[in-house]
Amino acid sequence: MPLLKSDYYTSKDYWNQPEGERAELIDGKFYDMAPPSRIHQKISGQIYKIIANYIDSHHGLCEVYPAPFAVNLDANDKNWVEPDVSVICDPDKLTDRGCSGAPDLVFEVVSPASRKMDYTLKNTIYAQAGVREYWIIDPAREHVTVYHYENDVAPVIYGFDQDVPVGIYPGLTICIQDILTTWQK
Repeated sequence: MPLLKSDYYTSKDYWNQPEGERAELIDGKFYDMAPPSRIHQKISGQIYKIIANYIDSHHGLCEVYPAPFAVNLDANDKNWVEPDVSVICDPDKLTDRGCSGAPDLVFEVVSPASRKMDYTLKNTIYAQAGVREYWIIDPAREHVTVYHYENDVAPVIYGFDQDVPVGIYPGLTICIQDILTTWQK
């Protein structure tokens, strides 16, 4: 939910948050970020690892970053987000502060506090900013919703036990149940 201290915040406010506080800046409003759960961290960490290993083994040029990693979606003062995992294929978008522009692929792991943000507000701003592919991984519902914005098609919903194809990497699939099964051993 938005932190209401001002009518409109900018990049300057985003970069001057008090030490230890994290919030995303969307349409000039701050949204507090709750600490992630253990399952959230396991899923996002393993997704980062899978994507990073794939890029390395295929000598890819894209780069993958786990949160916290600042993404200035619209390359202006309005929207600074911290996706759980971001994949950026245009090196010109990378700066010392993070990513200036839309990542190619974004993963968000839903938590009770982020549910509305991930499914509605972030879905809208990611689509508008030019993100090519957006995954919403929902541990409570045990499904993954994948949006392929560049193809302008309806989202596809997968169960945790299904292999989910990574659209920007033909041949790569991720099965969330495999991540969780490995974790529980």
